[in-house]
Parts: sequence; C-alpha cells; structure tokens
Amino acid sequence: MKVFNNVALIFLFLSFAVFSYAQKEEILATANGQNYTVKDLDPATREAYEGLGKAIAAERTELLGDRIAEILFKDEAILRKLTVDKLLEIEIGKRLIAPTAAEIKAVYDANKSQIGDRTLEEVRPNIINFLQRDSYQNALTKYVGELKFKYKVVMGKDVNAPNLLPTDVLATVNNKPITSKAFNEKGGQTLYELRIGVYEKAFNYLETIIFTEVTGIEAKKADLTPADLIAREVTNKMKDYTDEERENLENAFRQSLIKKYNIKFLLKEPVPFAQKISADDDPSQGVATAPVTIVMFSDFQCPACAATHPVLKKVIAQYADKIRFVVRDFPLTQIHQNAFQAAEAANAANSQGKFFEYAELLYNNQDSLDTASLKRFAAEIGLNQKQFDTDLASGKFAAEVKKDMVDGNEYGISSTPTVFVNGVKVRNLSAQAFKKAIERALK
Repeated sequence: MKVFNNVALIFLFLSFAVFSYAQKEEILATANGQNYTVKDLDPATREAYEGLGKAIAAERTELLGDRIAEILFKDEAILRKLTVDKLLEIEIGKRLIAPTAAEIKAVYDANKSQIGDRTLEEVRPNIINFLQRDSYQNALTKYVGELKFKYKVVMGKDVNAPNLLPTDVLATVNNKPITSKAFNEKGGQTLYELRIGVYEKAFNYLETIIFTEVTGIEAKKADLTPADLIAREVTNKMKDYTDEERENLENAFRQSLIKKYNIKFLLKEPVPFAQKISADDDPSQGVATAPVTIVMFSDFQCPACAATHPVLKKVIAQYADKIRFVVRDFPLTQIHQNAFQAAEAANAANSQGKFFEYAELLYNNQDSLDTASLKRFAAEIGLNQKQFDTDLASGKFAAEVKKDMVDGNEYGISSTPTVFVNGVKVRNLSAQAFKKAIERALK
C-alpha cells in the first residue's frame, strides 16, 4: 500500500509538472487555424518577453534608489540655498577624476575620421565628457552614499513585494515617507514604457511572420508573387499618392486578410499609464469642458515639433468640439540656444491673443529665431509692437516657461514633442497613433 501511494504521488507530481508546463504555453496569436506561442518569437524577443518580470523588478529597485537620491539632493540644496543643478555641479565636480592630456589626445587621434577638421581644443570638452562618464556615475554614487549618512534613510517594505498597499512605506528619507502610491505615480510611466516596449516587440514580430505567411498563401491562390499581390491591392489602387492614401489602402488590405484567415492577436496589451497632466493657464484651443484634453509639450526650435504640429492639428480638426488642445513649453536649452527666448516670445504673443498665429511662424522659421526675427514675426501678425518688445526684453514670461519645464520634468519628459491625450503619453507621433489615442479617450 505504501509503494502504491509513492507511485501515485510520483504520477501526480509528474502530471502536475506537465500541466504546469502546458499552462506556460500561452497562445499569443492565431491565424489560419494555427497557434503562435512564445516559442515562435525570435530569440531576442522571446528573452525579453520571458524576462519581463525580472526586468520590472530590477527597474523598480533602481527607480526607488533614484527617488531616494532625488529627495536627498533637494534637501541638501535647500539647506545650502542652491539649486539642485548647482549643488551637483559643485559636489560631483569635486569628486570627478580628470582625464590626463594623453588620454584626451588618444581619443582625439582614434576618432579623427568622425571629428573631421575640428581642432583638439574645439572638441576637448566633448572628449572630457566622454571620458568622465564612468567617473561621473561613480562620483554620483559616492555622493549619494555620503548624503544617506548625513540624512537618515530608513528602508521599509520591499519595493517588489506582492500586494503592496498604497499606504505602505517603501523608504523614509529625512523623515519624508515614500509610499507605494507616490512611488507608482512617479515611476509609472517608466515601468509602462518597459512593459509596452516588450509587448510591441512581440506583437510586431508576430504580425510580421503571420502576415508574411498569409500574404504568401493568398498570392499563391491568385498565381502571383507576394510583391505583385501587394501592388495589386495597394500601389495600383493609388490615385493621389499621399501617405494617408497608402496607409488607408494598406489597412484595408490588412483587414481583409484578418477576416479571411481569422487572425487574432491574443497578447494582452499593458494598460496605458495615465498621469494628471495640468493644462495650467497655457494657450489652448477648444472648450475647457471637452471630453478629451491634448497637452503638447513643445520646443519651437525642435524640427520634430514643427513636423508634428500640423499632423496633430489636422487630426484634431476631425473631432470638432470634442477636444481641447493645450500647448506647454519645454525648450531643450542644452541643444537649442534660441528655444527659451522663442517660448517667451510666444507667451508674449499669447498675452495679446495671438499665440497660435505666432507659433506657426516660429515652427516655419526655425533657422531665424534670433531677437530681431522674433520682433519681426510680431509685426507680421499685427501685434502691438511696443508692448511685445517690452515684454520680451523684460523677461516677463521667463517664470511661466520655467514652470512648464519643471512640470514637464515631473511628468518624466526628456524630449520634444511629448503629447498627452487625457494624461496618456502618445508614444508614436503619427496621425494614426493620435487618432487611436483620441478614440480610446472618447470611449
């Protein structure tokens, strides 16, 4: 009887193991009677998909460390009556290991083909920054350790513990608690980007192999090559030869294949992370009660912003009074020397009720954003020139621009344009992506 029980237990264990393994074979898509699982993904995508849990845990740990450091820097800066940037400039500068003249020269010589005819003195700052990357990170880590010793840091619940409550404290820094709720609000976008990035890798790979297969089948039935079939269904039907027309024809062909071959994508798309994005008192179009609010953080010297603005404008026009469109400033001052003043000028135009007319001129003349040009644009759209010139010279709107930049940093913005639809960041700045985001918000 005892032997039977042992055998039975072994059998049950093996059965459970097989069952558990089978459970892991998640079906990610189906098409033409065939199932596609994680095994059908390419090695790199499969590794990312299967390792997502560990990657999220590692990212959460790193984000908590960043949040602790952020509080430490802020408290120390307040104590010393400095900005955080100035504090780090002083303290990290003291701890950096300066590269030797020989090291700088070696990098210059090794990269002459990329450097071109610029002299060593011209590129020396760039080379020093390059050589100090590791040194900077080490200095930063060391300084954070010193501040942890100075200010009391007490770790709380494990940031990766299951079933954390919103009120659970993950750490206390200088008597300031970091709750699970506050942590998730601060790091939610970063974690969402990680999840959606892996999802899109898997989805795009499956989409490619599935549509390649069914297009091949459909082409064979029509005694055509896949390229000829696509030409027949898309290229040969084009009349206006616009990107929008091509996109519509491609989508119609895709939908026909989905219906005919019963294509279904079963991957669970991560729930978009929504933030409370303030419209502040910034320039806007549309009624404040519109069901959808679009906030665009822009830089008037940014080519991508100039390219995105008309695309977004055209999409918004299709939704009449359902959208409120707000523009906020996020000049990338490190790379665009005229962007901050251009933002001030746009605010000066806004004070006279002509922000959007003025913004159009800025986007269309990004090579001419010097002070004289900014004044000339004001004259072109009929602003009160004296008032505009006074406002621009006084720096009256500098604080407004800086406030937008501070808010943008809080929202995790690092590049422009960054567009939010009802608080959800739009990751792909295309007409199709904007429409999808708006339709999702309307639902």
